Amino acid sequence: MKPELSIIIPIYNEQDGLASLFARLYPALDALQTSYEIIFINDGSRDNSVAILAEQFRQRPDVTRVVIFNGNYGQHMAILAGFEASRGQIMVTLDADLQNPPEEIGNLVAKMREGYDYVGSIRRKRQDSAWRTLASKMMNRLRERITNIKITDQGNMLRAYGRNVIDLVNQCAEVNTFVPALAYTFARKPTEITVEHEERAAGESKYSLYSLIRLNFDLVTGFSLIPLQIFSMLGMLLSVSSALLVIYLLVRRFLLGAEAQGVFTLFAIAFFLMGVILFGIGLVGEYVGRIFQQVRARPRYVVQTILQDGMPQAEAEAPSYVRLEKRQVGR
Repeated sequence: MKPELSIIIPIYNEQDGLASLFARLYPALDALQTSYEIIFINDGSRDNSVAILAEQFRQRPDVTRVVIFNGNYGQHMAILAGFEASRGQIMVTLDADLQNPPEEIGNLVAKMREGYDYVGSIRRKRQDSAWRTLASKMMNRLRERITNIKITDQGNMLRAYGRNVIDLVNQCAEVNTFVPALAYTFARKPTEITVEHEERAAGESKYSLYSLIRLNFDLVTGFSLIPLQIFSMLGMLLSVSSALLVIYLLVRRFLLGAEAQGVFTLFAIAFFLMGVILFGIGLVGEYVGRIFQQVRARPRYVVQTILQDGMPQAEAEAPSYVRLEKRQVGR
């Protein structure tokens, strides 16, 4: 039988916090008194996460599934793999660090049962560092203006999706994407609720400043052409301004004669224009690079094996997964 609820959790080097996650997640879902499955996606962990997940699968094979990648493909690719493997009518994405309490899943499910097909979440009081909270708020406002996607807390992964939305997401074959925004574009009736936010149970954030910048580029370039349009208009404005400046300098030369005092001003203007041009070329390069990745049509991820109910016990042993030859390739 297909479960009503599918929980999708990407895992990357989370061995220190998995025991705490299991201790809170399973009781919270059992208390909902509904059928469910938990899909862990191991995104190329280099620690002991796979062995811990395999052991948990052996303890609860009826509701636990483990998707094991052959390498690291990123959090959003892991979520997309979880969507493709899920069987529930309601999908909930959750981080493994326990910053979003598993006990909040019931609130998202209750909201979905009211008829919504997308339920986002807003962190009541963020437990992140001050600089990260401020940077996130600034980027949220900028992204909303550029993409016109109305997501209040775009960095929070605790969200619920209906089967109709996930089926459409699974039809997409984008190499670079931002899952919450992609799902939002397909939702007929989206909403948001406020949830609690806690400090990490163990370990440290896997998102560096560079990773956050890359993620924002994925969101902006994947859902809007406004940056290119802005630079097109800026280019026209600078062209007109440059033409007027040339005319002004010619008139000034004929009226006042040659002068050397304005050389540094011209240098400043030239350097400014060169900086704008280089930034614009870099922006165009981001779009072109994503087109290049898309047209190569390489697999977005490779699933090495899936631990799930009904598989032979020998294949469920932690060391044996590396010997499996069967692979599932993500589109």
